[in-house]
Parts: sequence; C-alpha cells; structure tokens
Amino acid sequence: MIAIDRVTVLRNGRALLRDVVLALVPGQILALLGPNGAGKSTLVRVASGELTPDSGGVWIDGRQLPAIPRQALARRRAVLPQTCNVGFPMTAEEVVALGRSPHARTALRRENDAAVERAMARADVLALRDRAYGTLSGGEQQRVHLARVFCQLDGPAESGTRCLMLDEPTSSLDLSHQHQVLQAVRAMADDGVAVLAVLHDLNLAAYYADRIAILRGGVVRALGAPAEVLRSDLVETLFDVSAAILPGPGGRPIVVSGPAAARQPRIV
Repeated sequence: MIAIDRVTVLRNGRALLRDVVLALVPGQILALLGPNGAGKSTLVRVASGELTPDSGGVWIDGRQLPAIPRQALARRRAVLPQTCNVGFPMTAEEVVALGRSPHARTALRRENDAAVERAMARADVLALRDRAYGTLSGGEQQRVHLARVFCQLDGPAESGTRCLMLDEPTSSLDLSHQHQVLQAVRAMADDGVAVLAVLHDLNLAAYYADRIAILRGGVVRALGAPAEVLRSDLVETLFDVSAAILPGPGGRPIVVSGPAAARQPRIV
C-alpha cells in the first residue's frame, strides 16, 4: 500500500496542500478530482517522490520514499505527467521502450521486448510503432506515453506494491480513446497495481474508479466510493455548478451539471 500521511506543501506562505491523508490500495483506482488550482498535480508530484513536502510523507509498504533507491523505486512506481517532451528523433516504439530503462540490469532482452509489445497492445498503439514520434497527434503521443508507463511496471521485477500515477491521462483523447485508456488502466488495477488518476470528467471517474477523492484549496473535502462522493450537494459546493445525479450502470452515479444557478436579487 502507498500511504500519503498528513502531507503539507507551502509556497510563499500559501498552502498548496494541507494535511492530506490518502491511501493507494493495490487493485484499486483512486480518482483525484477538483477544480483548477486545487492541488491535484502537486499531490501527484509528492506521491511520486518528485516533490518533497514541507511536512508529512509518503510510504510504500512501510518504507518512506527517500529510503528506496531510485532505480528500485522506478520499477515499482510509474508516473504519467500532464505533458511529456521528447527532444530526440525517435519512433513510437523507441519511446515506449524507454519504460524498460529501470529493468536494464534485471531482465533479459527478450523479456523487455515482450513487455514493450504487451504495453503497446494495451494502449492500442501497435499500429504506430514505426511512426516518428514527432509526427503523431497529441492524442497519439499521449497514448504512446501511456504505453511507456505500462511497460515500466510490466512483470514482477520487484516484490511489493506497484503504483501507477496518471495526471489527466484522457485530456487529449476523443471519447472512444478515453474509455479505451481507462479500460486499460482498469486492467492494470485488476492485475494488482495501485492507481492514482487525476481526472476532470466526473462521469469517467464514477464509471472506472473504486474510490474518489475531491480536493479543493489543497484540502481533501470528500473521499469515498463514487456513489458516496458524487452527490448533488457536494458537487455543487465543490465545483461551483448546479448538478443533478442520475442512476447509472451498476448503481454508479451519472452527473448532469450546468452553470451555477444565478442568485436572485433580494426584495426589500
């Protein structure tokens, strides 16, 4: 399990995160929701070990992140940020194969080649394998990088919890590929990976996540199963919209939202 324990991040006297407590559980997807500026990306950076909090910490199976050697950590934790830049002329397959770098000393070449193949199939980018990365559309590039992080976690290279952290993995994708990507992420969770995914679409979160955490102002304002968290009163308060909740497949909620109701003038 990955434990995020009382994490606080301060910048210029302002708390980007305050006393955040969350657990990432193997086999589950925790969707992280919240308005812009809520602290979602900051939390991903802390949870991945990229950013050191001002107080609190992150533990994987009882070991604090700084105590785990970086290469060993990279075999257990993969991160897909909002933007990924590739500064060299590479094919899509070569970009995906970068995910095997942490395994260079622990796996045979045929094992790495097989992992690349599985990851590209899972992210539906096999047809792009020989394309120059720079010629791909934004959505195609995003799926290539998703395959790269799948590839990074492929195989039992390390005992203990494996974790996948995704910051807006569906932002550049059409509707079909949004579902395809999250189905692949769901399959990773079903394989025992703990997943933290920043999403903006409440209905995608409701459909695919086991639990939802909503951040606002750097504080966790709601945490629980989709049906517990996606209530009209909470959605309206935390996202400044009007909202109605409808029953969806499997008892999961469907959120219908619109602009916040205009305030009526007071009659004196």
